[in-house]
Amino acid sequence: MAQSGATARTGALIVDAVRSPIGRKNGTLSHIRGDEVSAQVVNTLIGRNGVDPGEVEDVQWGCVSQVDEQAWNIGRNVALTAGWPVSVAGTTVDRQCGSSMQTNFNAAAAVWSGQLDLVVSGGVEMMSRVPMGSNHGSMSPLVWERHEIVMQGISAEEIAKQWGQTREELDRISFESHMRAARAIDEGRFEREIVPIELDVPEPDESGGAATVTRVRFAVDEAVRRETTLEKMASLQPAFIPDGVVTAGNSSQIVDGSAAVLVASEAKASELGLEPRARFVSFGVVGVDPHLMLHGNPEASAKALAKAGLTWDDIDVIEVNEAFASVVAQFLADTGLQERYEAGDVNPNGGGISLGHPLGATGARITATLVSELERRSARYGLATMCIGFGQAIAAVIERV
Repeated sequence: MAQSGATARTGALIVDAVRSPIGRKNGTLSHIRGDEVSAQVVNTLIGRNGVDPGEVEDVQWGCVSQVDEQAWNIGRNVALTAGWPVSVAGTTVDRQCGSSMQTNFNAAAAVWSGQLDLVVSGGVEMMSRVPMGSNHGSMSPLVWERHEIVMQGISAEEIAKQWGQTREELDRISFESHMRAARAIDEGRFEREIVPIELDVPEPDESGGAATVTRVRFAVDEAVRRETTLEKMASLQPAFIPDGVVTAGNSSQIVDGSAAVLVASEAKASELGLEPRARFVSFGVVGVDPHLMLHGNPEASAKALAKAGLTWDDIDVIEVNEAFASVVAQFLADTGLQERYEAGDVNPNGGGISLGHPLGATGARITATLVSELERRSARYGLATMCIGFGQAIAAVIERV
């Protein structure tokens, strides 16, 4: 029987958004499992907001390489590792690089529809322990008949060629990312969003004896290259084709990390006495040519803006995931936001090139960073967008409350 009357849509409130510090490849976080890092992140998320974990109905968790330690539905295993009641459900989502932005979408949609009232959205990727591509996979020959599928680095080169980007332009974006991230760290801009991680780190014995295990508190992103220069970047060789412009220096870094967002309905926030920091306004998803692959951010953003009834002039802070510098340059060119980038409104605190891109965690990571930056500026609206492997993109509009 159809329901009579209309029910106003509840807000999908961002109560809080946090993340681990990001560990460089084979760095500090390489000594701890992803479910254990995630457990510390989600326990701090709910603990500092005074939420009983039994109130959480579902954990929506992004992860791309779902094999070995990240297999067996790590979303459920994060809740179990955290010691939460068995009543807390969990699932794992793979929309490639946009996985934990998709979990944000899932959580918001569940709240908007009235199906859930309190959800933890987030993700993890421990790229040192579970290497990118280690889950293998294949595509149907029917796909290969229709599309020329290439690795992402080749797509980044294709974008640079089609949009007329120079090596110098891409290196400047990358250098600026590192400088902005270093400044953000020095000014304490990440302190509210970062959850320090406690872990044991083995220290080899110089005489060849057994390693000594030291308990450490990891609290600062370690992939940022403060000492880099444009000259150092210019000296790097192309990474994918001999005469190309894409290098390791202007690509996102392979790293380890986890991030999480607590999403609540208005009724649940009121019931638990929670003070939300922001709310999800809208999302946009789009499929694009899987060969060029990484160019969908402008279109996904346009969809999210249209759903919100907003334009770029309404958006105070913009996060575009730095999968490659060519992706950022293409986004700026197609949206006409170059001046906004130079003014510091786009990726004001660095991004995937400097901080790193822990695949399944990055959507929640840029959400946490965006909320913090909106608060720092006392600004209203932010937008986060991410390109996605095999030709997709996803964007979200967020409003500070």
